[in-house]
Amino acid sequence: MLADIEELVNCESPSDDRAAVARCAGVLAGIGHRRLGVWPERIVLDGRTHLRWRFGDGPARVLVLGHHDTVWPVGTLARHPYETSGEILRGPGCFDMKAGVVQALHAIAALPERSGVTLLVTGDEELGSPTSRELIEQEAAGCVAALVLEGSADGGALKTERKGVSLYRVRITGRAAHAGLAPEAGVNSTVEMAHQVLAVQALADPALGTTVVPTRMTAGTTTNTVPAAGEFAIDVRCRTTAEQLRVDAALRALTPVLPGARLTIEGGPNRPPLAAEASGDLYARAVAAAGRLGLTPPARAAVGGASDGNFTAGVGVPTLDGLGAVGGGAHAADEHVVIAELPRRAALVAALCQTALRCHE
Repeated sequence: MLADIEELVNCESPSDDRAAVARCAGVLAGIGHRRLGVWPERIVLDGRTHLRWRFGDGPARVLVLGHHDTVWPVGTLARHPYETSGEILRGPGCFDMKAGVVQALHAIAALPERSGVTLLVTGDEELGSPTSRELIEQEAAGCVAALVLEGSADGGALKTERKGVSLYRVRITGRAAHAGLAPEAGVNSTVEMAHQVLAVQALADPALGTTVVPTRMTAGTTTNTVPAAGEFAIDVRCRTTAEQLRVDAALRALTPVLPGARLTIEGGPNRPPLAAEASGDLYARAVAAAGRLGLTPPARAAVGGASDGNFTAGVGVPTLDGLGAVGGGAHAADEHVVIAELPRRAALVAALCQTALRCHE
């Protein structure tokens, strides 16, 4: 497993570099062929490369899901190389989520019967899965379980709830004027944006876990011109679909404060929530399987981040997330994986696959 992870981490695959992701898909296909004895289907959508292994002639019953793209640009390995030290493994993308992909391969390789299992590894998850969402939902349809090999929550906890994500862009159109000679002749998009940012922030509901966060913003052209245009982005996270819809309606109902200003609202819900009821049965099975394997039963956690598991849960498929590497530091310089947990998690995934297949034969 360590050799496979090293090979995969050493093939850099930032999501926005289609060629790099394609190279990584080739490396992963080779590793998968060695472990599973068959080559995957290579699915290229809008230049983005995804891999799919299907086992058996009948319909898929269990979807094992992961991604091989990362947030790290090509060249990161030069300053942040793959390395192991004691019980810790480090390297760009190791925790999120190349170690999890390798665990998936080894888990499926250990199954006495693979018929009914599909392994899908996508190449654009870190971008919000723009080309793979439909593919994921199609592969999940009809399955009795979706097992997502994203990294664990703190301490190895499984992710049994994920907030839904909505992404927006608010564009503001004003009117330019000279800032010194005739500022009153302009319609200041920066001032309008200030009003709108405060209105957007007020849509959050901490009691329900709903966050509405204005993020990147730009406005204007020069320092002595009333800015004619500006825009800002909004990141929304909600535990329920009802909250997603409430915030969506409120954002689309925003109106300008300054006379002559105009607003355009773009975007919307990107991922539905992964609610606790979507994962409850599978989590109970994971605890029972851990007991049979002599492993410490995993805890459960609700997290604000989203994954492709949101999509499988959104189409009604029981979904359990965070089954991948135990470690931490996703998207950060201290990204790491606990080596001793690698075979344990792979064994847990294999047990869950077997249980799901047996219960629904």
